[in-house]
Amino acid sequence: MRTIIAVLLWCFLFVLCWPLALVMIIFLPLLWLLLLPFKIVGLTLELVFKLISAVLLFPFRLVGAVK
Repeated sequence: MRTIIAVLLWCFLFVLCWPLALVMIIFLPLLWLLLLPFKIVGLTLELVFKLISAVLLFPFRLVGAVK
């Protein structure tokens, strides 16, 4: 659904201002590639914090204090 909305918005922008729409179609994938390492680092940090939380809460789960 998000893809359909994005395509429709891009078509609307293309009708209103085609040079801007063409610039967006070229530079948005480049921007996505530039931001990809930050997304990978964010995912890695999130998984590390979940692992630390699971390790620290494991004894309490064994006792039944934390659900």
